[in-house]
Parts: sequence; C-alpha cells; structure tokens
Amino acid sequence: MQPSYAISEGESMRRLTNEVAIVAVLGVALACTPEAKTSADISPSPPVTAALPAPAAIATSAPPASPPEPSSLGGYAFVGGYPTPDTIRRAYDEADLNRALQCYRFFYPSVSITATWKGNLRAGAVPNKVFALLEGTPQQLVFTPNSDTPYAGLPLDLSIGPMVVELPPGPIMSSTNDLNQRWVMDLGLPGPDKGKGGKHLFLPPGYKAPIPAGYHAAMSTTNRLLVLLRALPTPQKSANEQMQSVKVYPLKRPSDWKDPTWVSLNKPGLDFTPLAWEDNLQFWAELHELINTEPPFAEYRNMYGELADLGIAKGKPFAPDARMKAILTHASQVGNALLRVQSFADRRPDRVVWNDRAWEWAVLRPENGTFDTENYSDSYARQKWLYQAQIESPAMFSRAPGAGSLYWLGLRDKSGTFLDGTKTYKLTVPQPVPAKLFWSVTVYDAATRSEIATEQNQAAIRSLVELKGREKEPTIELYFGPKAPNGQDKNWIRTIPGKGWFAYFRLYGPEQAAFDGSWKPGDFEEVR
Repeated sequence: MQPSYAISEGESMRRLTNEVAIVAVLGVALACTPEAKTSADISPSPPVTAALPAPAAIATSAPPASPPEPSSLGGYAFVGGYPTPDTIRRAYDEADLNRALQCYRFFYPSVSITATWKGNLRAGAVPNKVFALLEGTPQQLVFTPNSDTPYAGLPLDLSIGPMVVELPPGPIMSSTNDLNQRWVMDLGLPGPDKGKGGKHLFLPPGYKAPIPAGYHAAMSTTNRLLVLLRALPTPQKSANEQMQSVKVYPLKRPSDWKDPTWVSLNKPGLDFTPLAWEDNLQFWAELHELINTEPPFAEYRNMYGELADLGIAKGKPFAPDARMKAILTHASQVGNALLRVQSFADRRPDRVVWNDRAWEWAVLRPENGTFDTENYSDSYARQKWLYQAQIESPAMFSRAPGAGSLYWLGLRDKSGTFLDGTKTYKLTVPQPVPAKLFWSVTVYDAATRSEIATEQNQAAIRSLVELKGREKEPTIELYFGPKAPNGQDKNWIRTIPGKGWFAYFRLYGPEQAAFDGSWKPGDFEEVR
C-alpha cells in the first residue's frame, strides 16, 4: 500500500518532495555547491488542510465474482484499472509541484526585472518623469553590476503611447529590456546609431500605426521597460553629464510636457533584486501582479496555461488555498536551488573558455542576445545568465573582436575547488590585456550575486582606477582574501571568511587575442 497524501492540518509537505524524482537528483547536484541551498536546508512547508476527494463509487448491478486485481504503475496503485484515492492525491500533488517548478524557472527573469523596476521606483524614480543615476558599489543589492562606469536607469511606461529616447553623439552605451526581461533595442555605441546620436522609438505591445521616418524603432512585449545607460567620460563632459543629456519625450508630445528630471540612487541599503521574494510565496504574488497588469505575450501562451492550473491567471485574483500555498512555497525553494546549481555548477561542456583554465563563459549563447538558436530557444542558458545577472543584449553576449564587452566567470580555483572567502588567492594577469577600452575584475557574494560587501567597501580592481599607470608591466598580480598580502593593498579585494564568492573578468572593446587563445589570464591560485 502506498503512503497516503490525504494531508490533514499540521502535517508537512515533505512527503510530497520525497515522491518527486527531480528533488532526488537535485540533492546530488547540490552536494557539489557549498553556498547552494539543499533540500535539508528548506524549512517544512505550510500545512495542507484539504485533500482531493475520492472518486464516487461506481454502481454495478452485481458484485464481481472476485475483487479486481491491484496493479502498480510507476509506484502508483490502481485497482481494476482505476486509481486509488491515495494515488489520485499523490498524482495531483506531484503534477502541481512539477508544474510549479517549471513555471518558477521560466518566469524567474520576469520576476527579477520586476524587482529592479520596483527598486528604482522605491528609491525615487518615476516612469517617464524622473530618471535614476547609480554607481555600482557594495552598498546596494544589485545582481552582478560593474563598478567601471556609472549607470542611468530610465523607467518608461508605454501605456501613454510610443516614447522617444534621443541620444547625442558620444561614448554612450545602452540596452533596453522590458518586464519579461527580453531585449528590445540597444542604443549608442552598441546600437544602430553607433555612437553618432539618433532618435530611438519604443513602441507598446501590439502597436499598429505607421512608424514615422527618422527613428530607430523597436516594439516591447510589455508596456513597462527599462532603458539602461552607461557612458565614458570625455574631456568635455563627465559620464553623468553625458547621460543626463539624453532626451526623452512621447512621440506625440503634449503641449504641457516637461523634460524629465534626475535623482541619485547612490544611497546605502537599496535593493534592486528579488532576494526578498525568490524563495517564498511572494514570488508568485509578484508574478501574478505582473501578468495581471501587462498584456499577454503570445510566445508565452503555453506557460500562461501552466500558471492558470496553479491559480495564477490574468483577470483573476491570486487566492491559493492551503494546499496550493504549500506547493508554491516549496516550488520556490526547490526552483531557486535548481537555478543556483545551473548557475554555479554548470555541467555543459560549452561553458569552458580554455581547456587548461577554470574560467567559464558567463553567457553560454553568443549568437544574438536572445538565447535563440536555429531550432530552439536555449532556456537553460537564459535561466543560468538571468539568475546570476540581469539584462540580455547582443552587444553583451557577442564573442567577436570590437564587441561592446566580454564576460568571463570565475567560480573555482586552479584545482577546481569553489572559491572560499576564508582563503587567500592570487590571480596573474599578463599584459597587455586585449581590451581596447579597459578591463576589470569584480567580486560578488555567491549568496546575493551582488558586489561583496566588506569594510573595504570595494569589490573591483580596474585598469582605469586602481591599476592606472601600470600598463607597461609584463604582468599584474591581483589578490583576494581576508587580509591583504604585504604591499598589495591597491590590487587586493577583501573576502569574507566562510562565504563563497565568484568573479567576473570584463573586457571592454575586446580584441582578437581574447578569442583565439593567444592571451589567457591565469587561474585563481591559493596562497598558503
């Protein structure tokens, strides 16, 4: 007799997990990841107060000569070909959990970028009216930002109609994603204007009116989107001055339109991540709010159907009962652990940059910025990237000389062991580094995927700042650990004992040697 899933008040959903094969596989994978959550770390889910009803008895004119023979299929019990009450309960519980796990992984990018949108608004940004200035520092929670150039965030709401973003000529770099965290358009140096300036027109979903001449136009899949800007300083203007020279206005500008203003978000304690939601029921509440307030996206119709079976549908309230709350909560915990494993313990061979190094490609798909291949969409690669980082863009992912930027992911030392904040490591960087503009190494907390926060208040070593003037040296040695080796304070990042960390090695304007193997950085080597 199989164990019953008729769960009464106060009982745990852990029985449910024990029946799902994916969790068993997860346990093995998580054992390889010190910072990852395991099923043992997950607190019991809320009690379930309702069970599925048993099917009604089937009336017959005469009892059978002998009772039907019981049978089993995949561990489920059937009598006379019909499921037993216990089988019915277990099958639906397990089906809903698996459905929730798939939806969690698929929609994580949408919930993540929604957190960034809300973080900007909490800090003072106003869609179409007040835009944000931010420098990447350890003082805020932001998924894998850089500290090389300042940022500007322009939240746009296209429900009022198409919006124009007009860039002046100059070294401005920009990418735009909507709230499905799908790429809409690049602007500036990586965009169609190639840094020469131009008018960029953002169209709301389903826009059908004629597009006027003289604009670089692109359609969003949601009404809300984020235009992210970066800029390099020039002798005439600082980076912030260049970004603030960008003009934004509706295509049909009303007579009382006022130019947007700017607000600094360089304040400690701000959170632009979904960390507060990602392992609990609030994840699903945020997802429901997003789906309920944005137009449906045709390519997601099948996944909307899966969500509907979980009680999350446009135009309907999100009101899960105790059973569904337990399943959704548990799915957020297990789903988050699965994404952490994919991100930090990737098993795909194409992650490797050089066969004799531990460095990995931060992004698995370089083709187009949208994770699309000739025959399928690479959902695994999309989930890996958008769990540890944010924003998709062709310029960010390209592996061609002269592309906007290049990212290598450092998770392990030379021996293949995960990087540990208790230990001290050395990274040897041969010079010249094949970056036409500049390069950097930035350290992130493995738990938060944000810049590591210590008393040093520094998470990056940059060619334009800490290493300025050392371009002619044949090699640069960088250090990472709880204490700086003697005389190495300027090229050292403090780490936190007992906490895992990872690094991004970024090249801006990568050159041919970055791709053909004629130049390679060293691996992280433990200093004993």
